[in-house]
Amino acid sequence: MPRPPSDADFTSRLRSAAVTARVGLWLGICFGIAFVTGLISHYAQNADHPLLFPTSPSWGYRFTQGLHVVAGTAAVPLLLVKLWTVYPRLFLRPPRELRRLVLDGLERVSIAVLVAASIFQLASGTLNSAQWYPWAFSFRATHYAVAWVAIGALLVHIAVKLPIIRRALTSDIESTVDDRPTATVPGAVSRRGLVRTAFLASGVAALAVAGGAVPFLRKVSVFAVRSGEGPQGVPVNKSAAAARITDEMVGPAYRLEVVYGDHRTSLTRADLQEMAQRTESLPIACVEGWSAGAVWTGVRVRDLLDLVDAPTGRDVDVYSLQPSGPYRHTVLQGNFADDTRTLVALALHGEPLNRDHGEPARLIAPDRPGVLQTKWLSRLEVSA
Repeated sequence: MPRPPSDADFTSRLRSAAVTARVGLWLGICFGIAFVTGLISHYAQNADHPLLFPTSPSWGYRFTQGLHVVAGTAAVPLLLVKLWTVYPRLFLRPPRELRRLVLDGLERVSIAVLVAASIFQLASGTLNSAQWYPWAFSFRATHYAVAWVAIGALLVHIAVKLPIIRRALTSDIESTVDDRPTATVPGAVSRRGLVRTAFLASGVAALAVAGGAVPFLRKVSVFAVRSGEGPQGVPVNKSAAAARITDEMVGPAYRLEVVYGDHRTSLTRADLQEMAQRTESLPIACVEGWSAGAVWTGVRVRDLLDLVDAPTGRDVDVYSLQPSGPYRHTVLQGNFADDTRTLVALALHGEPLNRDHGEPARLIAPDRPGVLQTKWLSRLEVSA
């Protein structure tokens, strides 16, 4: 039986705290950006907002969610390099003295939690961007919960290692002060070369997905989940066929119901077209990190609510024709409903809505996640 590896088997000078600290600094920055922008995305999708989620700037969610995916992707090469540099420490012999043994054990457990949570977040986030879900749990709820575990474990790790981190970052990269005694063999590249390679790989990874949110980068962003192509020049996540929208649902019998208490009205598509039409340039931005600018034409939601004498500041329950799905029903908060840019859109780029974009009518509002921009509208019900 081959013996398990020991610390003495890892002799490369590249496996050094000097490298780990520099790569770890930028990895921590990427994690911090992804964490903050992830909180923004999670809050934007909540039905209840103790503090109103803003409607301006209209491109706010597009920017933060695009940044979230770019930062998470940029973290992948940095995490791999950091894990490679600290891998030998996994095989260090535990101390014999009880107090030191307990502290060493707790540190190892915290690192195990950090590594597991980090890998889960980056892997599940990448699969979400690709819209592939080989699991039964809720991605959004689980990704959000594990994000807190990851950031908490990261803060604990930084606190424990802060003296070494500070010393490594303020010393020359070739310093051997915190090197393991066995790390004496020069690597294939210099330490500075390895760090620069890690940063370059991180930048390339970020560039490879940034085109999903930054249109002029789409030709070089080979891993962007959406190229910008789609019906009427706008990508589609869920088609009408996937949502089980039939010809009968959107045919002559179609009606949009607007309800406030005992006040209600039923509008055909022709009725909607006869109302005052507004045109707004608003992006559609999705949690997977892709987004696209678009010009929408339709009726202001506020104008529709006025038909049933609904007061301002009220939330609106929005229902889709699709028979099932987690976003068949969404809540449009009062500040969004009252915003003059929020439309029941009937046209996109000057042409009637393609069915995959929500024909006969869809919701479009500024600074709102794409999953909440309900397609195939059937009912707007103002809360009492």
